[in-house]
Amino acid sequence: MSKVRIGVVGLGFFAQNQLEAWRVIEGAEIAAVCDRDPAKVEAARRRYGVERGYTDVAQMLADDVVDAVDVATTPPSHRAIVEQVAQAGKAVICQKPMAETLEDARAMVEACRRAGVSLTVHENFRFQRPMREVAMLLREGAIGEPFFARISFRTPYDVFANQPYLATEDRFIILDLGIHLLDLARCFMGDARDVSCWTKRVNPNIQGEDVATMVLDHGNGRTSIVDCSYATHQVPDPWPQTLVTLEGSKGTISLGADYRLHVTRGAETVTRHVPPKAWPWSQLPFDIIQDSVVALQQHWLGCYRAGRAAETSGEDNLKVVELVHTAYADADRRK
Repeated sequence: MSKVRIGVVGLGFFAQNQLEAWRVIEGAEIAAVCDRDPAKVEAARRRYGVERGYTDVAQMLADDVVDAVDVATTPPSHRAIVEQVAQAGKAVICQKPMAETLEDARAMVEACRRAGVSLTVHENFRFQRPMREVAMLLREGAIGEPFFARISFRTPYDVFANQPYLATEDRFIILDLGIHLLDLARCFMGDARDVSCWTKRVNPNIQGEDVATMVLDHGNGRTSIVDCSYATHQVPDPWPQTLVTLEGSKGTISLGADYRLHVTRGAETVTRHVPPKAWPWSQLPFDIIQDSVVALQQHWLGCYRAGRAAETSGEDNLKVVELVHTAYADADRRK
């Protein structure tokens, strides 16, 4: 079977993870790279052994050298690029957040639907190995019927050092990080029908909020607390791990620091260590992120070949985008 030809658009900080992942995934090849910056294009071509490099998406599509496009640019450009790729009849993978506005996100989903091409959002947190293990335990009924969850990501890590544009965003932590946690809440507890939200800006040198607490109502007595912070100092710092507690009618699942997964039923607790897989290009502690990128892209490739929608399809991820904007609206109302 011939390899699926991938074109990667946007060659910034996080895109390097996607490029490294494509390089190790059997059945895929990086056929082209594209960025407005010619220096980035040339550097990526040399590093990843890519024959074709572009500074214009339209030219890459016109040359018909790719089967699918991995959009790794910043959110303001997503809609225009996705619509362009869809019109060319190519499958799309789009970095999260899918869009900054609901209008753009809905337009992107509709454009791909009309063109008959798949749209997948690069929502990688649910593909982290510990999260896959938690989801499997829930499906197997390990703790019975879940009724409460807490999903927490709190750290003082300087995320702005590698992505300085984030410091200038009016909306920051929910749109950039909280969106991952909201997706995990949906993955574990089902879709939410209501969300309450409180936000705060602690860092005076940024524009948007860097602390957020959200309470979700998933119906049928299921609730979850989703909390995230880039202003929390603690020892040890769990960055970049997400900590999870899930309570059910028969027990509790707890994902603690250092990827320790505990399942408690009555007086008995079973503990397992579920660290991410190490790749030749992995760097601690980013290995949890890098491994999840490989897992997501492997999942996408299998879905693409089978002609079915990926788990994080545009239609599915639209529900997360709606949750994000509902959370912001509730926080604004409280202010």
